[in-house]
Amino acid sequence: MDGLLKSLDAAADERPHGDDEWAYVRKIGALLAEHHGGNVAVIDLRPFSMWTDFFIVATVTSGAHLAGLKRRIKEFAQEHDLAILNSRRKGARGDEWDIVDMGSLIIHLMTEKARDFYELEHLWSDGRAIHIKE
Repeated sequence: MDGLLKSLDAAADERPHGDDEWAYVRKIGALLAEHHGGNVAVIDLRPFSMWTDFFIVATVTSGAHLAGLKRRIKEFAQEHDLAILNSRRKGARGDEWDIVDMGSLIIHLMTEKARDFYELEHLWSDGRAIHIKE
């Protein structure tokens, strides 16, 4: 995970130094990539959104994979005393898209089908996207 964190820091060199929020965002992005979240993208929305600062988008391969990543996020939040404000599933079967709302960070766990359909990175293309590779 240290290598992922260093690459995220290098990719986001224009962020303010000492930004605690960025530290949590990069750790959660790396955590998702480490646990096989596909094509993990961190999108910096600070210049464009008044209701959140960052999106993290990751592709899941199954309902079980989605549940496992969500469990990892909850464990991370508990360990770091971070609040999860809301969590809800979207999609007819309930396993295509899960949103974890942490206030200034919204995490989207999506199947490839849902991700291709909703194209969040395209919708928020004004935000700086940093793709994390495992």
